[in-house]
Amino acid sequence: MRRWNGWGDPAVDYPIPPTGLEYLQGILGVGRPIEDAEREQILATIPPSRLSGQPGLATAADVRLTHARGQSLPDWIALRYGRLSTTPDAVAYPESEAEVRALLDLGQRLDAHLIPYGGGTSVVGHINPLPSDHPTLTVDLSRLNRLLAVDETSRLATFEAGVRGPQIEAQLVGRGFTLGHFPQSFEYSTLGGWIATRSSGQQSLYYGRIEDLFAGGHLEAPSGPLDLLPFPASAAGPDLRHTVLGCEGRLGIITRATVRIRPRPSDERFSAVFFRSWPEGVEAVRQAVQRRLPFSMLRLSDPVETDTTLRLGGRPSLVRWGRRALGALRYGDGCCLLIVGSTDRRLGARVLGGLPAGAPIGEIWRRSRFRTPYLRNSLWSSGYALDTVETAVPWSQVVACARAMISSLGEAQPDEPVLAFAHLSHVYVDGASIYATFLFPRRPDPDEMLDRWLRMKASVSRAILDHGGTISHQHGVGLDHAGYLAREKGPAGIAVLTAACRVFDPEGRMNPGKLLPLEAPPGESLGACPPELRGRQS
Repeated sequence: MRRWNGWGDPAVDYPIPPTGLEYLQGILGVGRPIEDAEREQILATIPPSRLSGQPGLATAADVRLTHARGQSLPDWIALRYGRLSTTPDAVAYPESEAEVRALLDLGQRLDAHLIPYGGGTSVVGHINPLPSDHPTLTVDLSRLNRLLAVDETSRLATFEAGVRGPQIEAQLVGRGFTLGHFPQSFEYSTLGGWIATRSSGQQSLYYGRIEDLFAGGHLEAPSGPLDLLPFPASAAGPDLRHTVLGCEGRLGIITRATVRIRPRPSDERFSAVFFRSWPEGVEAVRQAVQRRLPFSMLRLSDPVETDTTLRLGGRPSLVRWGRRALGALRYGDGCCLLIVGSTDRRLGARVLGGLPAGAPIGEIWRRSRFRTPYLRNSLWSSGYALDTVETAVPWSQVVACARAMISSLGEAQPDEPVLAFAHLSHVYVDGASIYATFLFPRRPDPDEMLDRWLRMKASVSRAILDHGGTISHQHGVGLDHAGYLAREKGPAGIAVLTAACRVFDPEGRMNPGKLLPLEAPPGESLGACPPELRGRQS
């Protein structure tokens, strides 16, 4: 059971502690709870399906509603305010590769667009159907969730692409292995989705990003199948795995994948270290990763995120004790929290410098790592909206880029309050990812909400590009970043991506408008949406 208009299991809650709510009110003002649209109200607005009567396709309004949007803030605005403009005309649930092939052939016969659907956790609009004269068929891969083969000698496992994170680990644990890919959306996101968006897990420093784990697989494309054999290495031309990695459903549907697995670590620990300032913490993390110390995770929060995390964590006595202790050691308001993951008992956090705080804070983080997204539901109910943006930059740009990202979010709407903070979530020898979170008060008018988000999103995206950052480190392109892709890839790069789409999908049926932007039809206005974010108005 999933929330139809929010995050996760309806039975799971993450309440804001009273002290945390007071903290938010002091910065953002008293939140204004606004009644959400009723599910029945939205269902009544969904038009009849253009694919009714087709065998094997689900066309009921409630099924189409639950496959209409992901988890971006514009998606929440559309669902919570009852402003859902489009839904798929039908949803299919294939149970085999042959059935996926049959759905692609059916799409051609019906002149339909097709959208691959994994866990529905996209935060940049990957699964959203766009207004079109063509009917839209969403292909839900949740029934393709089996472990097909394990080669324990080679440490390779082959799964169907609709398998979710917990299903992967459950099917490997009995054999003593793990994939080790733990994004925050781990409970709901899927292997195929990770590959299609070039996902990173929280412990990518040890296990690697999905492109390190993806050894091969199978793509069913409108023009025909593509098999990617799991070679250890090959010099036989360009690596076609990297055509499928990050394809976002534009080339076809990933049906299975062979991934590199590891023995489960015998000892996995998380601990905490405090640094007196953000630059000091950044420098410590840089030195650790460039010395290739075998940590599994180095997650450094800036001062505002450190303070906000502790206040919203629901342990006010721990916060009071911690503040007194840190103050006594001259760790003032600028101190930063580093969560350290290790799979090696011999490696202690003391080697990083700073003020080691031991295991309790790290263990709290570990226990709540997949529960934290539920806080977004509670914030919304209390009158606050939350969104995130992320990039990756060279080490020489980390401090300046993070500062510019936070400043740009406030400058986009200088007359209204915003709470913005950042952390380094993934680190590399040559740079790091910066993950920024921003909160602002909700408004009764959804157009005002969307307009404010558009301005902040555009402002922070320009700040990222101005500092040499990628427009997306792990969330993919989808709708939100499509307008920026040309600046990152250049004309030749866009031409290559466009040509690949035409080869695999000559008629443009697969997930149109994602990754590569659609142009507005002649004479049609895209309204208040900036060119960088066209397609995001509900």
